[in-house]
Amino acid sequence: MARVAIVTDTTHYLPRELVHRHGLHEVSLYVHWDGRHEREADLADFDEFYEHLRTSPTLPTTSQPSVGDFLAVYEPLLAEGNDILSIHLAGGISGTVSSAEQAAGELGGRGLGDRIHVFDSRSACGGMGLIALAAAAAAEGGASLPEALQRARTAAEESRIWFAIETLEYLRRGGRIGAAQAWMGSALKIKPILTVDGEISPIERVRTSGRAFERMVEYLESRKEDGATRWALQHIQATERIERIAERGRELFGTEPEFCSEIGPVIGTHVGPGLIGVAGIRPALLGPPE
Repeated sequence: MARVAIVTDTTHYLPRELVHRHGLHEVSLYVHWDGRHEREADLADFDEFYEHLRTSPTLPTTSQPSVGDFLAVYEPLLAEGNDILSIHLAGGISGTVSSAEQAAGELGGRGLGDRIHVFDSRSACGGMGLIALAAAAAAEGGASLPEALQRARTAAEESRIWFAIETLEYLRRGGRIGAAQAWMGSALKIKPILTVDGEISPIERVRTSGRAFERMVEYLESRKEDGATRWALQHIQATERIERIAERGRELFGTEPEFCSEIGPVIGTHVGPGLIGVAGIRPALLGPPE
């Protein structure tokens, strides 16, 4: 039976150590800012980008990988004898999964279609990252392509990432606001709490950053009650706040998070600095702790 290679894209924002440990293969999205056209994968430090985002009157733009970008990753993996499960950012907010499907279709025309499956995670950032890690755990355990796909589907059904942002303005300007559009007419100064379920979807709006913080902790508590005790954190330029959530999470779960990482420019362009996000997943989906 062929080994299953897990391909994903750069919008998971997993720590590099996790990516390498689990053998994830990445296709990069692009960001266009300050006269530059860059692969997100080539940006190791996000501070300069976020300073530009805060101060520039012109919003950066982002773009999906090309079909050729996907083929450049898929073809060597297939040549090495791997099957491929390709897991990507929600199709409702990016055309990335469409590019992947086009590349898979081209390979299908060469008689390789049964060796590759493209999966729309319907998620983003750490939520998608946990789905990719779940699939990788299955592959590392010797799963076939259909078995690894089923693991990804189960993880996608059970895992959600909640994130609190400082303002809806970046989502509005970037055109990714989705169902949260209904909140734009509010006269209140709100702190939106959102998730990704195929598109950006509203959870609730609170009045203060303090209340948003507590709702993130409450969501971790609800995840623990559901048995999703492997937890993860992400942020954008909010190191102090995310460490405070990490402290609460350690008290709650008695473990370290699977990861705590910063979200990069492609997603950051559309949500802005100040984001804090939390997610959880059942331990069985990730395999034994390392």
